Amino acid sequence: MIKIYLESNQVKKKLVIKDILNDLPEWFGMPEAIQEYVDFGMEYPLYVASKNSEVVGFISLKETSLKTVEIYCMGVKKEYHHQGIGRMLMEKIKEICCEQYDYLQVKTVAKGHCPQYDATSNFYESVGFCELEVFPTLWDEWNPCLVLIQKI
Repeated sequence: MIKIYLESNQVKKKLVIKDILNDLPEWFGMPEAIQEYVDFGMEYPLYVASKNSEVVGFISLKETSLKTVEIYCMGVKKEYHHQGIGRMLMEKIKEICCEQYDYLQVKTVAKGHCPQYDATSNFYESVGFCELEVFPTLWDEWNPCLVLIQKI
């Protein structure tokens, strides 16, 4: 059974983010990027998915305006992909956020640049997101930023 809860302990938040992202080198292969997610992730709410007391995934949220919250970072351990855990996390976030925000947004690499990020975009679209805009050089020219949004 999957349990989803808000983690507020700073030490545990740090461990969750590091553990999950280190398990996903295809998406988070640069140690400095992982450290940035850990450092900034401490500031944002972190929702954790656990299965039989093992942490298997998380979503962290960042308010970007009074009406919009962003999925700052999301990850599910590789061995738990395609088991519905990401969908459960998304449903929980929508349920929580719809009382305070009108929109949910997420940024990822634009389609056609990297197969694993194409899969990421496809996942977000499957849970109700649509493409808003591509910023070709927001991150760098090799990683054009795709912004996806959803009315909640």
